Amino acid sequence: MQLNKLKETDWDMLVSWWDAWPNWQAPPKRILPDNGTGGFVVEHEGEFIVAGFLYFTNSEGCLIEWIISNPNYKHRENRKTAIKHLITSIEEVAKSQGATWVFNTLQHPSLIKIHEELGYTKDPKPSYELSKNL
Repeated sequence: MQLNKLKETDWDMLVSWWDAWPNWQAPPKRILPDNGTGGFVVEHEGEFIVAGFLYFTNSEGCLIEWIISNPNYKHRENRKTAIKHLITSIEEVAKSQGATWVFNTLQHPSLIKIHEELGYTKDPKPSYELSKNL
């Protein structure tokens, strides 16, 4: 599996992925790192499988967000491997830029499980994501 930096030409593909999954909506490009190119996509045998974004902060912490997978990709085990590859690769990019801590907000149970398998700690108390358009 190969990790690629997102390009401007990948945007329509990502939107189609978000739109295809129930209860998901594509975020506006303007709220994503580097206007939608501040992330990565995992490719295997010429097919894009999963993508996610890395937000840098003015601290040693980073956020991994907006992980989305290709809804038409049929190989379940490869999808899980690709998600793990994406997360661990983004961690390495963050670490190489001086980050010592990563954070992610998640809702999907299988993504939560994958993160836990990779050593992430899930707070036992539920929390809520709050946002506001300015």
